[in-house]
Amino acid sequence: MPLPKIATPTHELVLPSTGKKIKYRPFLVKEEKILILALESEDTKQITNAIKTILKSCILTRGIKVEELPTFDIEYIFLNIRGKSVGESIDVLVTCPDDGKTQVEHKVYIDEIQVKKDEKHNRDIKLDHSLTLRMKYPSLNEFIQSNFSVTETNTLEASMDIISSCIDVVYSEDESWAAADCTKKELDDWLETLNTSQFKEIETFFETMPKLTHVVKVTNPNTKVESEVTMEGLTSFFG
Repeated sequence: MPLPKIATPTHELVLPSTGKKIKYRPFLVKEEKILILALESEDTKQITNAIKTILKSCILTRGIKVEELPTFDIEYIFLNIRGKSVGESIDVLVTCPDDGKTQVEHKVYIDEIQVKKDEKHNRDIKLDHSLTLRMKYPSLNEFIQSNFSVTETNTLEASMDIISSCIDVVYSEDESWAAADCTKKELDDWLETLNTSQFKEIETFFETMPKLTHVVKVTNPNTKVESEVTMEGLTSFFG
């Protein structure tokens, strides 16, 4: 006689990027094993791939393509799945900024971690009086490539790769040019024709992009100095 099936609870959250509600479930023992093995490897690329596998299994709402979700959605969903699966808090080591070396343990509650949106952030970048560049957010694949590559890469080259992959469309009042219709070389060559001021606007898009953020207060046990530390991105909470 087969063992009885155990009902898995379902939960809802709101995607930061769209405001859309999605349903999800906690991860199971088999998925937790995937994550534990990845964490034990200390290979952040492997950790990210484990997160991708878990997300695909645990997101119950149809039509959600994990590979196309913005990075900050991915991080937020994973944190909530983790909270309902393992526990609502995470113990992290925080480096005290007053001496830059002393580490203290701090408990962070998952429901206090939010995606912070900058009011100055804009996906549409005015290049001149007629042309506007619309950017799209880095997806999981770009996120892995830029942050978790195990091989040494040229930082400038890697940054340019991310920027070109995030170009959505260039448009004017009369015409539009979709990045999807261009080769990577065409996009790279086009980027090199921008002036410094125009390129700075693109950098601002990335700098002000929504981020998983939490501010913690820590006291250095050696100096007794209290400081505020801003934690950003998934690896800050699972590093």
